[in-house]
Amino acid sequence: MESYQIAVTKDTETHQFEIGEYPHHEDGRCKYRVFENGVYVASFEPDAHHLLHICQNPGHVEEEILHLLADKIEAYHPRTTSDD
Repeated sequence: MESYQIAVTKDTETHQFEIGEYPHHEDGRCKYRVFENGVYVASFEPDAHHLLHICQNPGHVEEEILHLLADKIEAYHPRTTSDD
């Protein structure tokens, strides 16, 4: 599992998240797990176009924060363009 830190700021509040990436995710399991202060708070799964969608939100993180976080995770893993 690879992990890295991402900060998300909404209004004047900054959240520090640790992202755990599970490269061998299976259907029914989320690929990206999100931790805040060491506690599992959310997870994301990519669709067929590699765009992330909220998979679970046990930490009840605001959806707007999760959408900002998804954008940053997607930017961390840039997609290559192809003609498929």
